[in-house]
Amino acid sequence: MTKKILIIGAGLSTTHLIEYLAKQGLENDWQITIADKDEHLAHSKAIFENTQGIFLDIDQSNDLDALIAKHDIVLSMLPANRHLPVAISCLKMKKHLVTASYLSDDLKALHEEAKSADLIFLNEIGLDPGLDHLTAMHLIDKIKADGNKIIEFESFTGGLIAPENDDNPWHYKFTWNPRNVVLAGQGAAVKFLQEGQFKYIPYTKIFRRTEIINLEPYGKFEGYANRDSLKYIDTYGLSDIKTMYRGTLRRPGFCKAWNVFVSLGATDDSYTLENSEHMTYRDFINTFLAYHPTDSVEIKLKYYLDIAQDETELWERLEWLDIFKPIKIGLKNATPAQILQHILESKWAIKSHEKDMIVMWHKFVYTDGLKNYELQGSLVVKGEDQVHTSMSKTVGWPMGIATKLILQNKIALRGTILPVYPEFYNPILDELKSLGIEMKLS
Repeated sequence: MTKKILIIGAGLSTTHLIEYLAKQGLENDWQITIADKDEHLAHSKAIFENTQGIFLDIDQSNDLDALIAKHDIVLSMLPANRHLPVAISCLKMKKHLVTASYLSDDLKALHEEAKSADLIFLNEIGLDPGLDHLTAMHLIDKIKADGNKIIEFESFTGGLIAPENDDNPWHYKFTWNPRNVVLAGQGAAVKFLQEGQFKYIPYTKIFRRTEIINLEPYGKFEGYANRDSLKYIDTYGLSDIKTMYRGTLRRPGFCKAWNVFVSLGATDDSYTLENSEHMTYRDFINTFLAYHPTDSVEIKLKYYLDIAQDETELWERLEWLDIFKPIKIGLKNATPAQILQHILESKWAIKSHEKDMIVMWHKFVYTDGLKNYELQGSLVVKGEDQVHTSMSKTVGWPMGIATKLILQNKIALRGTILPVYPEFYNPILDELKSLGIEMKLS
């Protein structure tokens, strides 16, 4: 019997997901509908004989229920704050739901209703969150099965530019949603556990509290803390752990330079700037600085943020973005974050031939009661080009394989769940290994 899959959202991370499901669909008799408010984008992704692209704007549509009713499972690739209306419709129409986003309180609250309706609402099955859970839980359960107790766990993931295409002083280009990069670290408390002590970092200090991680042969990276590591203590079954820290990777020097924008207020998305369409990049930076009749924007910025004259690498990164040039912004009623994103998109765009790179690193410290041991796991995946990215692979393939497991009735769990169980991580990691994605242990 034909199974029908609805993918809502056709953005950057869907390329490998659609290709995987289309290929599997030929073997399993699946039909895939790709829905997006950019109808041209939806059609451009529907290039396989068992796919079709359609227009859908969930904010305007009165037909969401009718559309979902025609399908067996819904994959929401929308921003995290847009999943709820899709989830409610899935409940009404009795359809499974899969997302790559962090599990929100709104979706978590639907657990019992979804369970009673015999539905799977699977969340956090992308890269991070997603592949990090699969690899971590596989190792956690193995360490425990050998009779050991885990006392420390650190996990970092980063979406970066491949070394062969690293040609700017930030050592960074956009490989996923630029808005998420600009707003990273906002909206929730950053908290983790370190040596038995609860630690909290305000947003203004996140990018100044970093640690260096060396991964040969790829060199050094710096990691900053993700929002809430504490919630995964119970999720991972690590109630006695002393250190629980999850974070994001960048190249050294990125975070200190990025903190300039955080400290200025240039990442704020809560208000709009008057006359923003007539501003220049230089005006934008000057907006956040005190008035002075003679001092330049550069001098005022250095004074305001206490940037020393010898911090040449940091200053080189700022100048390379052209933020001191009289380039017209042209965005009306824009927030500071939107303007900053606009500036960055003109400089951090990945070119058609360039490759991105995913880096993931886990560190476990565990004990057998007599001696402590350390285990590290690292995973590096490179993309092929601007479309077939490592980000698309590592988000799309885990999501696609999980969808296949659900459609083939191989998942007994019901309700709002995360992929932290053997029935998810064993088959998904096995298939990813056959696709060339495997964590190396040391």
